[in-house]
Amino acid sequence: MKNNVLLKLLLIYITISAVISCRIQRPAATKVNVTGNWQVTISVTEGTIMGSGSLKQSGEDVSGWVGPSEKDPIPITGTFKNGKLILKTLPQEGRTVAFDEVELKVDADTMYGVIENGSHGKGTIKFMRPK
Repeated sequence: MKNNVLLKLLLIYITISAVISCRIQRPAATKVNVTGNWQVTISVTEGTIMGSGSLKQSGEDVSGWVGPSEKDPIPITGTFKNGKLILKTLPQEGRTVAFDEVELKVDADTMYGVIENGSHGKGTIKFMRPK
């Protein structure tokens, strides 16, 4: 009789534990906020181009600029899709751009991707937060 009570209590405990563990939701992947200043490195056949950029994120939308310096910016817009950031340049008359559009893999302090269809051909781009 005593064993039956203990067995029932054990089964109740296991059932409650299982229900609780099933209801606990795993935290969603930490969303990265890309707002801030970035060091930009573009590597193409011709060599390496160093620059900078500044981004502002509002929800899934991103805006800002990239370029050789803050005094020579090229506007960009972007959006997050499937965990990646898609950036598009907004070229200005008389200016060339290293990429028209790029899909970036995003980590907390680094973003990187492959560029094509820009004025320098195919290559890679890497954004790093300044230390």
